[in-house]
Amino acid sequence: MKVIRNSRLIQRNRRIGQIATIIALVILGFGLYISFAHPEQYTLSLTALIIGFVLSQAGIYFGNRWGRSPRPDELLTNALKGLEDKYALYHYVSGIPHMLIGPAGVWALIPVMVAGTITYDPGKRRFRQKGGNLYLRIFGQENLGRPDLEAAYAIEDLNKFLKQTLGDANPLPTPKAILVFTNPNAALDVEESPIPAVPLAKLKEFMRRQAKESPAPAALIQELQKALPNEKWEGR
Repeated sequence: MKVIRNSRLIQRNRRIGQIATIIALVILGFGLYISFAHPEQYTLSLTALIIGFVLSQAGIYFGNRWGRSPRPDELLTNALKGLEDKYALYHYVSGIPHMLIGPAGVWALIPVMVAGTITYDPGKRRFRQKGGNLYLRIFGQENLGRPDLEAAYAIEDLNKFLKQTLGDANPLPTPKAILVFTNPNAALDVEESPIPAVPLAKLKEFMRRQAKESPAPAALIQELQKALPNEKWEGR
């Protein structure tokens, strides 16, 4: 399997996360100082604390995705090791964070980093999360959110990218999305989900099964891979 990674973007975003975290700590410290030293400056103190909190969340967001190792791209790469050379895995190259192209087709890989029990409510068409670390859910960006919407947006962006890449090629490959739960403490009960969802350890098995059950046109996949950067690409 070829791995193509936008290393420059990763380094840039890691740096953004570090700077945001440092600035957040400074502003939070300033806000706390004002609240004790000059309690009459309530508005200034509150404003500083709010700005500091927002920046700290931004720092956590960037840090979780680009600052800490193993990063999501590293986790996905390791999970898919062993796939044949007909596969190519693209990180931060295709208009979406993670894309896999090969005999199984074109897939948007959506890493989900939450812990706890994850269920899908078909009546409300939503994923639910129970358990997990409450502190991290509040302060560590460990909220489940709407992965179904994230998958839908990824497919939409991927469709646009394929049209731009292949031009008027007909037919275009049909992209799909899969939710990949990277936290080993996540327990999935999502059989009724319209979007495939698997733990990280079963991602490679899922793709091999897809390649057997619904193989993508080999010629079209090869054409798409030729139009994309190769494994030595470092991004801009």
